Amino acid sequence: MSILVVGSVGLDDVKTHAGKVENALGGSAIYFSTAASFFYDSIRLVAVVGDDFPQEHLDFLEVRGIGLEGLEQIQDGKTFRWGGDYTSDLNAATTLFTDLNVYGDFNPKLPEAYKDTPYVFLANINPELQLNVLRQATTPKLIVCDTMNLWINNSLDALMQTLSEVDILILNDGEARLLTGESNLIRAGKQILTYGPDRVVIKKGEHGAISLTDSTVFTAPAYPLESVSDPTGAGDSFAGGFLGYLASVGETSEATVRKAVIYGAVVASFNVEDFSLNRQRRLTRSEIEDRYHQLYEAALF
Repeated sequence: MSILVVGSVGLDDVKTHAGKVENALGGSAIYFSTAASFFYDSIRLVAVVGDDFPQEHLDFLEVRGIGLEGLEQIQDGKTFRWGGDYTSDLNAATTLFTDLNVYGDFNPKLPEAYKDTPYVFLANINPELQLNVLRQATTPKLIVCDTMNLWINNSLDALMQTLSEVDILILNDGEARLLTGESNLIRAGKQILTYGPDRVVIKKGEHGAISLTDSTVFTAPAYPLESVSDPTGAGDSFAGGFLGYLASVGETSEATVRKAVIYGAVVASFNVEDFSLNRQRRLTRSEIEDRYHQLYEAALF
């Protein structure tokens, strides 16, 4: 049993009140894969990088047990790069530059050995590419999808088709409101359920998350942090912890999904404590379990 993730791998320049980094490892598929690897030891990555992608990052992924057969490295091409500034608002970056480079021509092709992967995460990529991945996957047991305002605004038809084929949609509160036109998140979540997913998880940043189905509503708190260094990748880390835990137990009952939401929140809380993957590089599963129980006690009444 494995988890397939298709998304971006990049090099980021990030500036926050806590400092700045340049050419740091980033991308939706990277944050997801690293977070999921704390719970599950078979992660299959499909993405593209250029010939400038540092070997040290490939070594890190291999150490984490992340399969790289689906990572295409283009010669005479440059890796996707993004620059963001959070100094005025930690909840939203001001994009300084976006250089798609080889990612601009990304057309995901699943290796033959990846096509029967039971757990599929469609990271934040063009919904037409997400549909392409679903056409290649042969026997998915659970399909989880992410999206963003760019695709809601510019590729809505393809996004709606993707949503009709996924089991769980994960998105943030602003995206949920944009997608549905509803200001109330409960109404927005219920509207999204009519588009096809069996469950929608709406992330609210420092205010936690909401998980909804046709018959259940679960509100989860965020871990109470005193300081945040870099929020980049928090949402993808949440998704990685969420699906990583679900895959590790092999079922999706309501009780299990609620635990998965909390594990996702916990891993995301560690991720924002340092730049890039720096905190996850030194994170241990025992730290995750300790914080999981701290969050449980903080929410108990």
